[in-house]
Amino acid sequence: MGALRPWARYGLLAVAHLLALGLGATVLQALEGPPALRLQANLRAELATFQAEFGACLPAGALEELLGTALVAQAHGVSSLGNGSEARNWDLPSALLFTASLLTTTGFGHMAPLSAGGKAFCVAYTALGLPASLALVAALRHCLVPLLSRPGAWVATRWQLPPPRAALLQAVALGLLVVGVFVLLPALVLWGVQGDCSLLEAIYFCFSSLSTIGLGDLLPGRGSGLHPVLYHLCQLALLGYLLLGLLAMLLTVETFSELPQVRAMVKFFGSSGPVNAEDEGAILGQDELALSTMPPSAAAPAQVPAC
Repeated sequence: MGALRPWARYGLLAVAHLLALGLGATVLQALEGPPALRLQANLRAELATFQAEFGACLPAGALEELLGTALVAQAHGVSSLGNGSEARNWDLPSALLFTASLLTTTGFGHMAPLSAGGKAFCVAYTALGLPASLALVAALRHCLVPLLSRPGAWVATRWQLPPPRAALLQAVALGLLVVGVFVLLPALVLWGVQGDCSLLEAIYFCFSSLSTIGLGDLLPGRGSGLHPVLYHLCQLALLGYLLLGLLAMLLTVETFSELPQVRAMVKFFGSSGPVNAEDEGAILGQDELALSTMPPSAAAPAQVPAC
């Protein structure tokens, strides 16, 4: 594959991406198609039963009109169901969670602006807030990456590991730590608090939130009949979870993207020729795991001058 031209490599990536999209669509169609059809059949059966029992008391089309109005309101996060804990969607905790979902590009979809002014403000707010959020994340990453590299540098010194293997070990350890602290542990808490969701659904929510997918079909506290104070506390906890979890996820992705193996693969698809020894040395040189933090006794030997 090293003899392939750049356009052939990009074409290969595009074909692989299209194949992955087709595979995902086929699997989801096979998994989700039958349950959706069963749910649709159950809904039609319930509507037929309701109309057969109460149809004489309702004008023609009244039920469909009521359901349409309710579905439109539900799409904007407005619902009259429950005990009133979610009646005020735009109180301060709800608005904070909504703005956090905008700036983190999560977009749970549980709320949406109704007024033209609110929609225009969301456009301007997101256009200005996203660059500011990216700048903040870049500054935090610049401060945190050296701190996260120190354990890896210590392990590399203690075990006399080569930099590529030490970088891989550090990335795997950080990934496992983030999965345990920001996916499994919150999922267990959500599973215990939210009585109507399974552990798999809780893990699914945590992962979809931290990957900024934000499908919005599950939201902690929503629809569970919680007291208004507890419901707002759940919203504030979700706000903090989003901010901290997304930062941890971005640091993990950045750590994996700096691995020599990943950089070599990117170099292969981005260059016109195979990765030579000089390029590989440059790649490895950028992943020294902050060796400057090592003690002087563990410093690497001086390089031999090139001929």
